[in-house]
Amino acid sequence: MTTLAHDSATLTRDALTVLQPGFTGTTAPDWLLRRLGEGLASVGLFGRNITSPEQLAALTAQLRAERDDVLVAIDEEGGDVTRLEVRAGSSFPGNLALGAVDDPELTRAVARELGRRLAECGVNLNWAPSADVNSNPDNPVIGVRSFGAEPGLVARHTAAYIEGLQSAGVAACTKHFPGHGDTAVDSHHALPRIDAGLDTLIARELVPFRAAVTAGTKAVMSAHILLPVLDPDLPATLSPAALHGLLRRPVADGGLGFDGLIVTDGMEMRAIADAYGIEHGSVMAIAAGADAICVGGGLADEDTVLRLRDALVTAVIEGRLAEERLAEAAARVRALGEWTRHSAGPRVAHGVEPAAGVGLAAARRALRVTPAGVPYEPVTGPAYVAAFTPVANIAVGEETPWGVGAELARLRPGTGTATYGWQDAEAGGVPALIENMLDTAADRRIVAVVRDVHRHPWMADALDALLAARPETVVVEMGVPQAPPVGALHIATHGAARVCGRAAAEVIVGIGAGDHPGD
Repeated sequence: MTTLAHDSATLTRDALTVLQPGFTGTTAPDWLLRRLGEGLASVGLFGRNITSPEQLAALTAQLRAERDDVLVAIDEEGGDVTRLEVRAGSSFPGNLALGAVDDPELTRAVARELGRRLAECGVNLNWAPSADVNSNPDNPVIGVRSFGAEPGLVARHTAAYIEGLQSAGVAACTKHFPGHGDTAVDSHHALPRIDAGLDTLIARELVPFRAAVTAGTKAVMSAHILLPVLDPDLPATLSPAALHGLLRRPVADGGLGFDGLIVTDGMEMRAIADAYGIEHGSVMAIAAGADAICVGGGLADEDTVLRLRDALVTAVIEGRLAEERLAEAAARVRALGEWTRHSAGPRVAHGVEPAAGVGLAAARRALRVTPAGVPYEPVTGPAYVAAFTPVANIAVGEETPWGVGAELARLRPGTGTATYGWQDAEAGGVPALIENMLDTAADRRIVAVVRDVHRHPWMADALDALLAARPETVVVEMGVPQAPPVGALHIATHGAARVCGRAAAEVIVGIGAGDHPGD
């Protein structure tokens, strides 16, 4: 391998180009701007970087002043996973709600409006949608982020989402290939394993990804999951068999025929970092066929960028990574930057008209309301919201509010909210928890808010005890509905976005169709 100065400079630039790092703060640090001038071509944004649309637009303009084709990426799924509205909750319902409605035109409209807002803020690559088929209802990390458990439904909504998002000039990054829906482990914490056979994989997991490729998704994100049927040793992100042998392979040869950008999931996630380290893992990922290394959700400093850059350069010099493979990956990153530069300006989504209210309208349509055999009396005065709260999903984050308390308090002033977790049930037992709740609620109507109650025995026990004492309790399920409807009124929202909470609150107080104050 030659080490001439020109080749060394090119190699270093290509190594920077394939990185998608994050940073801290609401303005770009000097080191990041300097690296953009040296070849860095992508930046990942997180909730910590955003305070308002105006601030975000100023930040992306600052980045684009250094490099006009920079890819500014974000994890904005809508629904439970939002970065644009991380402190308020999303104005759009998530995938499960859209799947429950099952109107692809609505999904396309929601994604188009979400893309328009991203484009106006200068964001041009969205790490969305999730094309995972949520076939395991106990899945701890996907759940409401999936359009559903049926491959055909997930496929048609994945395609509609991609078409809507990209019509606004924002590149879609369909995830998590080859499918994270049948896992019982969160890859943020450990390496999940899916033991499905090849026939199952083809008929279930791959169906939405084939639809995504057909719909023209500009990028695909790999998953840190082990599928022995594809590769008995390496997770998909590091597996040539999964990335080159399946995702890239021509359709005529049994592959998906994808020729766009392959982005890794966060390399600091423990499924990769614990077993391989982020430097070695990043080299392996590029060698396997990935084009861009996502890092920065937890590691967000210049040292990380330099360590990864140097690891890639050293791997090429030592013959562990082909220089042509690194150059190919960098070329794909630059090509996508050019597409976004010509598809939409930093603050304009060309040809896309605002669709105000589409998110709330979708959330209302997604509700499934079940009277439990008795007439329902709407809440007319201040209520007491008991939020049964599971441990936060890392992808969602702890800072994003959820529930119906804020929206119910807006409609019924004086409404209060209390949060109950597994620690409360374990500390004094469920009877003591319910006794305390009833004492606090006094004579107010109780609204119990749960999230994936079927996955949390303590939550199910507490809900049963509450309903035995107060059968008039309203129950709102904001996760994946699996358990039988219970309560004087049971509302399944199919997600915990702010608009889902508002739609549920309207039903609780008896607001009907055509009578929605504040739209």
